[in-house]
Amino acid sequence: MRPVIFFKMDFSHSNLFGYIEDLQELTIIERPVRRSLKTPEEIERLTVDEELSDIERAVYLLSSGQDIQGTSVVANLPVLMRQNPAETLRRVLPKIREVLHVAGVEMQLTAAVSFLTVLQEESVSIHTYSHSFLHIILQNLEHRDAGVSNAWLETLLAVIEALPKETVRHEILNPLVSKAQLSQTLQSRLISCKIMGKVANKFEAHIIKREVLPLVKSLCQDVEYEVRACVCRQLEHVARGIGTELTKTVVLPELVELARDEGSSVRLAAFETLVNLLDMFDADDRSQTVLPLVKSFCEKSFKADESVLVSLSFHLGKLCNGLYGIFTPEQHLRFLEFYKKLSTLGLQQENGHSDNQLHLQTLEQEKKYISVRKNCAYNFPAMIVFVDPKNFNLELYSIFFCLCHDPEVPVRYTMAISFFEVAKLLNSDVYTIHKELVTLLQDESLEVLDALVGHLPEILELMANGGGNSGADSKLLSIPDLIPALTTAEQRAATSLKWRTHEKLLQKYACLPHIISSDQIYYRFLHRMLTIILTNNVLPVQKAAARTLCVYLRYNRKQEQRHEVIQKLIEQLGQGKSYWNRLRFLDTCEFIMELFSKSFFCKYFFLPVLELTHDPVANVRMKLCCLLPKVKSTLKIPTDKHLLQQLELCIRKLLCQEKDKDVLTIVKRTVLELDRMEISVDAFQKRFYENDLLDQEKERQEHLLLEM
Repeated sequence: MRPVIFFKMDFSHSNLFGYIEDLQELTIIERPVRRSLKTPEEIERLTVDEELSDIERAVYLLSSGQDIQGTSVVANLPVLMRQNPAETLRRVLPKIREVLHVAGVEMQLTAAVSFLTVLQEESVSIHTYSHSFLHIILQNLEHRDAGVSNAWLETLLAVIEALPKETVRHEILNPLVSKAQLSQTLQSRLISCKIMGKVANKFEAHIIKREVLPLVKSLCQDVEYEVRACVCRQLEHVARGIGTELTKTVVLPELVELARDEGSSVRLAAFETLVNLLDMFDADDRSQTVLPLVKSFCEKSFKADESVLVSLSFHLGKLCNGLYGIFTPEQHLRFLEFYKKLSTLGLQQENGHSDNQLHLQTLEQEKKYISVRKNCAYNFPAMIVFVDPKNFNLELYSIFFCLCHDPEVPVRYTMAISFFEVAKLLNSDVYTIHKELVTLLQDESLEVLDALVGHLPEILELMANGGGNSGADSKLLSIPDLIPALTTAEQRAATSLKWRTHEKLLQKYACLPHIISSDQIYYRFLHRMLTIILTNNVLPVQKAAARTLCVYLRYNRKQEQRHEVIQKLIEQLGQGKSYWNRLRFLDTCEFIMELFSKSFFCKYFFLPVLELTHDPVANVRMKLCCLLPKVKSTLKIPTDKHLLQQLELCIRKLLCQEKDKDVLTIVKRTVLELDRMEISVDAFQKRFYENDLLDQEKERQEHLLLEM
């Protein structure tokens, strides 16, 4: 027996006082729970007669219910509109209009979302919607709470797209003139700017010129920098609406003035709008007007706030390619050097010392530097076009290396996403980035691996064919570390909790027979797939491994290796002790039927599949019965007559001996389906011609691969 240990409690004054404090803390924790309980009177007030219809209940709760009940009704408005639009518009909507005058923030936000949902679901015609809902939206547009105001504005902007032109003109455009005046509130003028940008896409150029452009000029001269920045961002929509001529004479001068504004946010908005409108300016405007402004903006950017650098780095690819034709060699080099400087921002200073040696950066500043480098990674393909792929090794490889090895995951993730685009642009020079492919495959972050794997088959194909070699073995010599990198990547995905990444990776590895030799796949990948099927606990991962294994088997060139794998599939899966393995055997057989010829399946897998009709587990027999129509479709008469007899014998046994009622139901349904099926014959028939031709081609390739 273990000795019983008694702990002595200290009841001294100091300790006792501590115990009392602890007990008081516990009572404080309990108090909110007690307060949250409803009194009988409150429960009575919240109770609603169950016999009321949905419309009557909604009207009652909006009239005399509590705020939370009214909010619930507003949230349920789209459902009421689907069920009974006429009564909802007649009785519920007027009540909502009344309640919104005094409603809190939560109900207002809910109403904005519900109104938008009603529009998107097209519960009523647009004419009825504008008649019933538009005025309520406009009334609440200038709510004192900024979040509520923005929510209603988003709803209105969506509504404008759907409304007829005349309605927009009378209900929105005409009042816009007074709302945009300097005498109106700042909030009203900001709303006017955003509405103006949306309205500009609705009308013809002459209407915009007459009714919108005067407002644009007025708002561009507004005393508040927030308004000038806001209208500046809408100038792109206005320009697209009025065409190139008016853009040149009206919009461009305004943008030039705003680009020299005293407010940094206004200058930033002007820069972004200029970049987005580059395609609307002719060569003269770009060289004489836009380029000097852009140069000045870039030169001052390092002295400005880091948010300017974030925006500049994001737009730099579009900017460089938009102005490509007008750059002098010196300007071309200057912008390239500027990009290189941004690509390593926050990692080193111009004198080569670490930032930490000079000063400790704030966390906020560091985040912005990471955003800048991430944007440089995003723009990397555009910069390859800018310097010409032929000059990649000389001009951009060092930056490519730095971005692929960046200490921050978002930067490497962006490089992984754009890796395929880079490989396509380099074409025959793709061999120069082999090492970076291996680096990203071995990246410590699974997010980076997941991003890279998306286009891995296409990347590997470019890598394999880029050097101009024809044999798979010689192709691989140019990427010596590829196979270890691929196996490491799979093992890291397997040991993580991110099974979707593992599944995706296994699916993409099915491309390897086109990249590396049959022996390399057999020794490094094929057996690994079988291990995953046998040991992994995630069904989609097991299925992905099974299909990829079947692809490897399909392209295997040695008869003895094929026989070995087939034997293992039958013994370890089909005859495995675990019913789970036997289920996976049936999944694998399904992939075999998809990828191989009919004769291959019949030769190796037909009888092992039929043996599972005697399986002791009902789920296995059930899955087999569902698969039998596909199994029968692999037969050809008269060659496979003996197999057809075996199939019919198994079906009869199932019908006579099956005791599980669920399995028996499926067996009976399967029998009816099998009776309706027609079996193809050895000679080609018209109704099976395409399938027979495809099957014949599969069979020819199987023999050819073994001969090779």
